[in-house]
Amino acid sequence: MMFVISKLVIVLLSPVLWIVIVFVWAWLSKKAARKKRCYTAGIIMLLFFTNPFIISQLILAYQPEKVTLGAGENYSAGILLGGFAGKNKTDQQTYFSEQSDRFIQAALLYKTGHIQKIIVAAGDGTVFNRDTFREGDFIQQQLIAIGIPPEAIALDRDSRNTAENAANTKKIIDSLQLPPPYLLVTSAMHIPRAKKTFIRAGIAVIPYPAAFFVRPPDSTVPTDYMLPSANALKNWDMYLREITGSLMYWITGRG
Repeated sequence: MMFVISKLVIVLLSPVLWIVIVFVWAWLSKKAARKKRCYTAGIIMLLFFTNPFIISQLILAYQPEKVTLGAGENYSAGILLGGFAGKNKTDQQTYFSEQSDRFIQAALLYKTGHIQKIIVAAGDGTVFNRDTFREGDFIQQQLIAIGIPPEAIALDRDSRNTAENAANTKKIIDSLQLPPPYLLVTSAMHIPRAKKTFIRAGIAVIPYPAAFFVRPPDSTVPTDYMLPSANALKNWDMYLREITGSLMYWITGRG
């Protein structure tokens, strides 16, 4: 039940939904004063949530900085969290998403000798139309395709969320008797919640952020930060999802 509720909350958190509701309310309103207030509120919300500077600063303050490992800094395993590949039911093909830098970084960590094993934690996080597809199976196949030996991959293909990622990973680590600590490879935005969840599950992890949607600014042109951006709306969705997810995990004692 909590899994379904969390997915519903994510939908309700979208600023686009809030803006649409305000504009529809204005359109349906019979009173001129209320109509004007709603339209004004809608415009203000639209300008606020499409401002790239505001959300960029919030994300930069929330996510960790990029990590660079030194020579000889090696670990028994890297934990690769899923959420960057999915099956399209129309053409029955599986596609990587824009968060697939997680996959690239985990593969590089293995290829450069920083980790000896990759623990893939990725199942099926969908609520409806669930089928036999498991993201972990696809990730395992792709890792093998680029030359990583099967024995260097441990797979959790059943978890649906971060809490289950942690619980199932703990079982794998215990069964293989892998010495801590472990690199936790996931999107930079997801690191704060994932780190707390894994530590709560008794797993000593060192965050290794990937897939940075927001990077420190390297431009001094004011228009880059002040002009409305549709991408800002997407970043708000991710930010609010992580903040709310962290809150829900804290309330339920999972992170």
